Amino acid sequence: MKVVLNKDIGDLGKAGSIIEVAEGYARNYLIPRRLALEATTKNLQTFQYQQRMELEKIRKKKGEAEALARKIEEISLTIPAKTGEKDRVFGSITTKDIAMALENEGVEIDKKKILLEDPIKSLGIYTIPIKLHPEVTANLRLWVVKE
Repeated sequence: MKVVLNKDIGDLGKAGSIIEVAEGYARNYLIPRRLALEATTKNLQTFQYQQRMELEKIRKKKGEAEALARKIEEISLTIPAKTGEKDRVFGSITTKDIAMALENEGVEIDKKKILLEDPIKSLGIYTIPIKLHPEVTANLRLWVVKE
């Protein structure tokens, strides 16, 4: 029996591929678990339509992420911090602090998207990467100054 795979399945193939499997395997395992559809012309057209809609949704999310990236790259964010000897910051500037400062600028970003290797512990100018989409990363200019 010929089936169209809805999802990637290890030994069988990738999503969207048409494969030949035993009829019992298709009817008792693949089709009930929605891993595959019988390869009829109607099912093929439906699957192709769903793929086009999924690609359009991905393209739209990428476009929104690119627009947000342009907005973030225009921002020059300043965070005042209390300092001690040798301009060392009391505590540190973390992703949470950066996310809150961005929110004050009108840009809401999840702190998990901010790629800060180590918390910032000294004054200066930093470039902080923010991963908005698997293919889109924005670079934020951050100034840490004395309070």
